Amino acid sequence: MFYQTIEPLLIWSGIIAFPIGSVQIGLLDYPFLMVFVVPFMVFPLVLRIAANLRDLRQQREFLHSQPTRPEITFNSEPTSDKPLMGEIRLRGPRADWTGLSVSWRVGVLPPAREVIMEAHGAKEGGQPPPGLSTPLPHYWEDGLSDGTGVGEDTPMEHHDVKGGLFLRPMRICAQGGVKDFDIDGGDFTLALPKGDWPGTQAGSFVRFHWELLVRIERKHKRPLFWLMPIRVRHGAGPFIIEDFSVSDGRIEESSAE
Repeated sequence: MFYQTIEPLLIWSGIIAFPIGSVQIGLLDYPFLMVFVVPFMVFPLVLRIAANLRDLRQQREFLHSQPTRPEITFNSEPTSDKPLMGEIRLRGPRADWTGLSVSWRVGVLPPAREVIMEAHGAKEGGQPPPGLSTPLPHYWEDGLSDGTGVGEDTPMEHHDVKGGLFLRPMRICAQGGVKDFDIDGGDFTLALPKGDWPGTQAGSFVRFHWELLVRIERKHKRPLFWLMPIRVRHGAGPFIIEDFSVSDGRIEESSAE
């Protein structure tokens, strides 16, 4: 069809002297065409299976030799309008660890799936509204997901880990200060994220979440991340967020006011 569309242009430009006409394919030609078509259909599936097996192998290696939990202490109770001050130490660092960094961030978690279902007048276990999936696998607990994490958002993973090994980034998020260390760690003072954010609020509809992120650099391997949720006290206020970024796999990254 594409050739027939551009055929007049090819004749006008002199590339071909006369029209070739339509091409007819009979039943006896289909086995021959399968030799060319089937590889294009199977190749993406083979790549997907290979990627899933590679992920499972890396997860198994990680679970068989899990790192020790870092030692983190705060100088005072974390507050949403004050820099975060504390100390971090790694117990038993590995030979291939070259350095680490500490940062913190705040964001808005999506409403719980149960609340969204109730707002749409749908019953739990019934037909979900457009955009929502059926309940996710068992490693998700009630109230931790909005029901949109399907397909590419839920890669194959071991189910014997509480909460799962993969954490989806917050769609609305602001990054705070970052502090780099050598592998021994040390004291840190992290600047506040941009905006006047409230403290931790763990409601079923509106949820503000703070977390500390530890990034460990490794030789010839991807970085290793360790995440620690933080309970942050509300600051003096008022809490006004004039500009924030929305980042999600379903939409283009954008900013809103």
